[in-house]
Amino acid sequence: MRFNSTGAFARGFVLLVAIAITGVASARNDLPLAKPERVGMSSQRLALMPEKMQEVVDQGKVSGVVTLVARHGKVVHLSAVGKQDIEADKQMTTDAIFRIYSMTKPVTAVAMMILFEQGKWQLNDPVAKFIPEFKDLKVYAGTDSEGKPILEPQKHPMTMRELMSHTAGFTYGFFSNSPVDKMQLQADVLNNNITLEEMIRRVAKLPLASQPGARWHYSIAVDIQGYIVEKLSGMPFDEFLAKHIFEPLKMVDTGFYVPPEKLHRLAQVYNVDENGKLRVERAGFNRDYSKRPALLSGGGGLVSTAADYFRFCQMLLNGGTLDGVRILSPLTVELMRTNAIGDLWAGLGGAGTKFGLGFAITVDPMAAGGYYGEGTYWWGGAAGTWFWIDPVRDLIVIGMIQHLGASSGAAGMPDLRGLSRTIAYSSIIE
Repeated sequence: MRFNSTGAFARGFVLLVAIAITGVASARNDLPLAKPERVGMSSQRLALMPEKMQEVVDQGKVSGVVTLVARHGKVVHLSAVGKQDIEADKQMTTDAIFRIYSMTKPVTAVAMMILFEQGKWQLNDPVAKFIPEFKDLKVYAGTDSEGKPILEPQKHPMTMRELMSHTAGFTYGFFSNSPVDKMQLQADVLNNNITLEEMIRRVAKLPLASQPGARWHYSIAVDIQGYIVEKLSGMPFDEFLAKHIFEPLKMVDTGFYVPPEKLHRLAQVYNVDENGKLRVERAGFNRDYSKRPALLSGGGGLVSTAADYFRFCQMLLNGGTLDGVRILSPLTVELMRTNAIGDLWAGLGGAGTKFGLGFAITVDPMAAGGYYGEGTYWWGGAAGTWFWIDPVRDLIVIGMIQHLGASSGAAGMPDLRGLSRTIAYSSIIE
């Protein structure tokens, strides 16, 4: 590690000492800590994680990074490098709070499956059963000779399985420049100042981008799921998540906003300027996180910490339970990590990947980049956060950064997911 001041050196020294003693440094006292050797991993090899992440920071690619590795239910690595806020010269800490954006989606999927277990919906139910406004949604099929949209009826009513697996025909608005994407952006369906009810009204006026079941298309489907959670539970979405997921799992720093007493822990979010240098992102996805938003986005609205998200992941890896608290049944978790899209291409997931009910799923580890056990499930966030859960190796890896557009390999960024994958798996020695 390189340090730019005496204070930074001292903090780094403390971190390294903590790792030497326990295998991990943590700001929380409720994490199940262990030395890597206790779970068949090498301390020496895992020490490459903060070293390599620091190199990325030194190159000016990201402001700071928090990484966590856990195996057999024990956290064996948790480190922070770089800055939480460059302008304020604030060091990154392991308890920093991050905008996790699309890593909200698996949380929403769990909320949906809680209601699934309660018998509130079935996979083959039509979505219109719960959202009547969607009953007559049309499908965009090009334009006529006058340039007017050609709209076709759905060949079959979109199902809840399709909604849960991004195959219902919706789009996102900002991943392509298609006519339907343009319509969605113009309708401003994800405006943070509207409610979920208003979002549904706006979406209901737009055509689908494709026929239900015809293709995998990353979309607003998970925000729609958040509305369904509200409708089926009779609770505001944020209250449902708190009662049924965050409080039982002791995810004390996860929610749709950061309370005043924790704002100093919220990491600054960055983008790049025209010269490729880091700059603070003050618009776009960077809303005011100091207050509850009107739009409780199930697709990208949460903030969290590495420690909190570990507890969520460990619950899933344990088959739906953590510390004696059951959230889902083992078979429901198994269902979530089962291919739900058949032979369709999983788009953003890349080679060797399919999609389940809320996660990408590795079906061909070699094509997916190597190391992953078959059936590993994972996702990431718009600001570069990442995680995966490997049930074969009994392994969880989480990475937290705040760089919008820094998904693996994008915007000139190193593939941090791939880098952490190589280090984590090559540290397994038995």
